[in-house]
Amino acid sequence: MRLPRLFRTTPFRLTLLFLALFAAAASAFLAYIYLATAGEATRRTDEDIGREMRALMAAYERGGVNVLNQSLIERAASERPFLYLLMTKDGKQISGSIAESPVEDFNGAPARASFSVTDIDVNGRARKHPARGFQEQLRGGEILFVGADVSDDQAYVLKIIRALWGAGALVIVLGLLGGLLVSRNVSRSMAGLADVVTAVRNGDLEARADVRGTRDEFDELAAGLNEMLDRLERSMAGHRHAGDAIAHDLRSPLTRLRARLETAYLDVEAGKGNAEEALGQALEDTDGVLKTFGAVLSIARLQAAGQAPDQAMFDPAELGGDMAELYEPVCEDKGLDFAAEFAADLQVRGNREFLAQALANILDNAVKYTPAGGAIMLRVRRRSSGEVEYSITDTGPGVPDEDRERVVERFVRLENSRSEPGSGLGLSLVAAVAEAHGGRLELAEGPGKVGEMGPGLRVALILPRAA
Repeated sequence: MRLPRLFRTTPFRLTLLFLALFAAAASAFLAYIYLATAGEATRRTDEDIGREMRALMAAYERGGVNVLNQSLIERAASERPFLYLLMTKDGKQISGSIAESPVEDFNGAPARASFSVTDIDVNGRARKHPARGFQEQLRGGEILFVGADVSDDQAYVLKIIRALWGAGALVIVLGLLGGLLVSRNVSRSMAGLADVVTAVRNGDLEARADVRGTRDEFDELAAGLNEMLDRLERSMAGHRHAGDAIAHDLRSPLTRLRARLETAYLDVEAGKGNAEEALGQALEDTDGVLKTFGAVLSIARLQAAGQAPDQAMFDPAELGGDMAELYEPVCEDKGLDFAAEFAADLQVRGNREFLAQALANILDNAVKYTPAGGAIMLRVRRRSSGEVEYSITDTGPGVPDEDRERVVERFVRLENSRSEPGSGLGLSLVAAVAEAHGGRLELAEGPGKVGEMGPGLRVALILPRAA
């Protein structure tokens, strides 16, 4: 038989475990209380019996057995809660409130005994009471026994034990009720999260967990789950958009590639045309397609690894100098002014090859979109926060404010760049490299609009301070 869900929850099982541990501890505690209380009652009874025994023996020392017998008769007739028995050497009763000694096989040495005495209640029924006592042999050979009824002490001890058991039972009942209440609340919270997981598993990426505002661990879990689902939804949307963008951007080069190959094939078959030129163009188009997929693969690897591999300390100004030496001739060929500024005594930790590729992508974009007569500036500097910044500023058309977050996504190309060759992966790779190094990518307006040129774009690759 399958238990209800509430009784199968972890909080309820923990409640049962806690109650089991509490019951074991309570049992041990009750045993200790019983032993300590019963022991104290026995000790006090033994002390009272010992004092009574010493008083009677003092009377015996003063006047012998007759004075002892007289004193014993008087005490037995009084309200004292003791039991007395005075016997001869051979164990015959002389006087006392009990007929025979409970001590068996008495050899003359002081002895203790626990026994029971019979009493008649008001209804004429016989009742037995627990008792204990001492027995000693006197100097003249007579035997004296003094005992006491301990039923009141035992009743008191049992009353304490019952009260403790009642308190323990109440705690267990309240613990079970509390466990059920806590389990129900936890089950409600977890059921909501489980429903969200089930909905997402069934394809509903818009399902979200309720955040109650209590700021407890369930709110943290719900907020984390919602954030994960937001990222998952964005990722899925990005994949869908990437597929559309790939289809859009690769359709033309693949169509041209097929057309050129088909033309070359027909020309070669007909014995006319320049097949080598067609094949060369086809190879160029193939390289463009492979470059696009290579960029996608690089981004995927960086994001999967979480950080750039093979990081080492190096001077960022040296990398900046290499990039300036590489792109200054390219800018001259296009009629662009190129300048560079590098701060000294800087150190960063990173993968030099990945960072070089990221800077190359930024510089390629700057050269591609800056018209002739424009200018490009490459800077390497330390920010006031201690971070190291690579920045490339150009005087091209720039990127509108509303598009700056979107332009770093995969395969996103603005309308004014559709006529230029490219796949829309350049800044995406730069952003992935920055994130893999614990840094970030920032886009801002360039130097402003001057005549027909501008407002330009400033792209900053910011790396964290080297440890």
